[in-house]
Order: sequence, then C-alpha cells, then structure tokens
Amino acid sequence: MRAVRREYVEQHGDPLDRVERDRAPRRWSVSWRAAGAAALALALIGGAVAVRAASTSAGPAVVLPVPSPEGTACTDVCGGESTAGPSATTAPSSSSGQGDVVVHVVGAVRHHGIVRLPPGSRVGDAVDAAGGATRSADLDGLNLARLLVDGEQIVVPREGEALVPSAAPTGLGEVGAGGPGVPGGLVDLNAADATALDALPGIGPVIAQRIVEYRAEHPFTSVDQLEDVPGIGPALMAKLTDLVRV
Repeated sequence: MRAVRREYVEQHGDPLDRVERDRAPRRWSVSWRAAGAAALALALIGGAVAVRAASTSAGPAVVLPVPSPEGTACTDVCGGESTAGPSATTAPSSSSGQGDVVVHVVGAVRHHGIVRLPPGSRVGDAVDAAGGATRSADLDGLNLARLLVDGEQIVVPREGEALVPSAAPTGLGEVGAGGPGVPGGLVDLNAADATALDALPGIGPVIAQRIVEYRAEHPFTSVDQLEDVPGIGPALMAKLTDLVRV
C-alpha cells in the first residue's frame, strides 16, 4: 500500500495538498452589533476608572459641626472655640412715652378718662384729647392756656355750674406742703380723684370711691358733708378737717 501510495503521489501529487490549495483563505470578522456592544462596554469602564481616580485625588473631607443642644458655637471648623456671649435678647428699653404729662379729664367733655400728652401741653390740649368739650360746657371760666401738671385732674364745668379748681396730685406726704393748683396743699373734695383721696389718713380705696360717688350726686359745699359719706365717723372726720377743702 505504501508503494502504491508513493507511486500515485509521484504521478498525481498528494490529494491532501490539493484540498488545502483549493480551500480559499477565510478572514476573521466581527458583526456591527458585537462591535458596538464592545465599544460601549469600554466607554463605561473608562468612565468608571476616571471617576474613581478623581475621587481619590480630592482633598480630605470636611466634617461639618453638629450643633449641640445648648447652642454652643462650633470649634474645629469655625476656627476655635467661641465663648458664650451676651443674650441676643436685650432688656426692653424705657417706654417711648416717658416724660409725658398724664392727666385725668372729667366734666363736660365727650370722653372722660386719662389722657397722655407731651411735656409743655396745656389745659386746652387735654380737653381736645378727651374728645373736646360738649355743647353744655362753659369754657369761659376755664384757663385753657394754663400749663398742665402731671397727675392733676381737669374738671370742665357745665353752664351754670360753679367753677371747680383742678386738683393737682396730692399724696399723704404732701399735705400742707402746698402744691400747684391746690392752695396750701389741701385736697379738694370736689376735684380730687380716688387716688388722691385714698392718700388721706384713714381713707382707704373703698371710702375714697364712696366719696367720689357721693359728690357725683351731692357736690360738696362744706367739709362737714364728709360725715354723710358711709364709713366716715366723728373720729375720722377730726383727722380730715384740716386736710381737705371745698
């Protein structure tokens, strides 16, 4: 068999060599879909590597301070420990109306009560602040140009009424010392308010209010009428006789 094969090869050539020669060379190829997938994968890998490199090359992380419950200032990041300063809430300032004149306006005015006026105000200003005089008011007997005294009572008379002097503030320690608008420092029973009456010896807030209510119905024409006020007896009357007037 070997001799036959050798003779055949010498005459016709090796058949295996012919097959290899006849076979066309094949090229290695990749589909477009596979190529696109590979390119996308490479891009993703490259991006991940770039991000990781950037994050590792950044400076040290800054730790933000966590505020404590007591509200103390930060120390490490803010540059040193800060001491507790004064409270942000300051003490309330004095009232803007400090120094104003406060008077009590009664009588023939539209609104009886306390009015607050700037320093240097006059009786006419107090009447205006109380809503103005009523139609029945008799302003001719009232000195509207007089300067006000802080704490006094302004009584605006009605037509036909006797002029009642305005009562300046009079305390227990001021009796007999003499005050503006009250000759000799005596308390006018027809003009003094409950506060001024309460300052008299033996007169408390209850009896002071009774005096005010009594004179509203029966204006005082004599100091002796005080005995008609409930709660004022001869002993108390003896203390008040030299301290009040009408």
